[in-house]
Amino acid sequence: MATTTYGGTAAALQTIERVTRIHAHIRGTLPDGTPYVANDPQLIRWVHLGEITSFLRAYQDLSLQPLRSDRQDLYFAEMAQIGERLGAHNLPQTRHQALSQLQDFRSELRVDERTRETIDLIEHYPCAPLDRPLVSLIVRAAFQMLPDWALEMLERERSCALEQAAVRTALQGMGASLAWAFAETGVAARARQRMTTELKAVGSSPGT
Repeated sequence: MATTTYGGTAAALQTIERVTRIHAHIRGTLPDGTPYVANDPQLIRWVHLGEITSFLRAYQDLSLQPLRSDRQDLYFAEMAQIGERLGAHNLPQTRHQALSQLQDFRSELRVDERTRETIDLIEHYPCAPLDRPLVSLIVRAAFQMLPDWALEMLERERSCALEQAAVRTALQGMGASLAWAFAETGVAARARQRMTTELKAVGSSPGT
């Protein structure tokens, strides 16, 4: 995700090709006997929808500068290019389309033992002791951001408004510290440096 978001075109395409090769070798059978393959376009579409709607929801909920509606739609249009290169079809170009398409999958979703095992792993995510407070906050925020129908399926109740505000404020504070720490060395910083170099090259080329 970091490479396709912040990397150059060549690096992004190389990463997508690598993921596609990995997907080609992943196949199996669901507990009910249904076979599956990781490069199934419909499965990739589901993963794509879950990721992009969740990423945007997290950004809008935690950012001090949420995106305007037109910028949100632009985000979905840009992310569709990645999903299509991974093999998905009919991907949303706007936020409204994304939420609508996500709803279309509800009849196919179910909670079983594998779901509960995954949730248990998430809630007890292995990490260093010093990272535990941040990871715990992230997990709590993730459950807060789930739509009502998802919480109902998981038999979870939404946190009260006071707890939601406390988690949001804490993560915003930690996020500001992390942004400062990675201002010069993180993937976003490297992307800014790359764009600055490319713009300088364009500006110094003959005829510009």
